Parts: sequence; C-alpha cells; structure tokens
Amino acid sequence: MSETAVSDGNKLVFELKNGKVVIELRPDLAPLAVERLKLLASEGFYDGVKFHRVIEGFMAQGGDPTGTGTSGSSYPDLKAEFTDKAKFERGTLGMARTMAPHSANSQFFIMFQDVPSLNGQYTIAGKVVEGMEYVDQIKRGAGSSGVVKDPDTIVKAYVEA
Repeated sequence: MSETAVSDGNKLVFELKNGKVVIELRPDLAPLAVERLKLLASEGFYDGVKFHRVIEGFMAQGGDPTGTGTSGSSYPDLKAEFTDKAKFERGTLGMARTMAPHSANSQFFIMFQDVPSLNGQYTIAGKVVEGMEYVDQIKRGAGSSGVVKDPDTIVKAYVEA
C-alpha cells in the first residue's frame, strides 16, 4: 500500500501523549466525512495537530493544521451529512463547521458528554470505542471559547482494519 492509499479499515486511531484512542468510523452515516478523515490520516495530515479548542463538559476540537480553528485541508469543504440515526453522546466524533452547514473540512470534535442540542445539526462520523480515558485527559482551554494555551496534540493518526 502506498503512503497515501486509503485503508478500507473503519477504525481511526489517534495516538495521544497518554495513550491510544480508537474511533469506530460510521460510513453508513457519513460516507463523505469518513472518507475525508481516512484520507487525511493516511496522508499524515493530523500528525502533530493541536486540540486547539477544548471545553470542559462539552468537547475537544482539533484538525486545524494552523492550530487556530480557522483553517482546514486543501480539499474542498464537504456536504453536510446530518442524521437522526445517531446522537451526540459521550465519545461521538463530529465534524466541525462554520455557521454554514456545508463547511466541514478537516476539523472534528469528540464529545466529553451527551449534548442533544447538536443532534441533526452536525455530521456524526464515528464514536470512540477504546481510550476515552485519554480523551478525558486532553488539556482544557479557558472560558467559553475553550482556546487552549500550549495545547495537547495528536502524536500520530492512522486507520486500521
């Protein structure tokens, strides 16, 4: 397999400083978002990327190569893939976006707890099935913006079968 080939596995792995987080991807809910996450992971895009926005009791957001929350990959933005077949529960991986529904690109967030108000408003691409205790250890940001000083990073991201 070449370095940029996309694995047909449906587990996205984030190696964090404290341990490995395994996310079961949901191509049945969000085929475009899942394909994008797998492609970017296979290209090494997420390696070293910061969790730039982390709000206690809400979520940890990453996936911006600049670490500012204002950027994404060079690929075009994705069409929204909202669903009522899954909910934003603890461990859910959603695709971050601007106020425009069809603006998800490379940024994602992982829920610390259930937040029903997000249901049907954001694309659900997967759920943590292993290592949620390591997500819980991601350094939190300050205030309602959740901006993190000296943020934790994804050491390495990859897809496994």
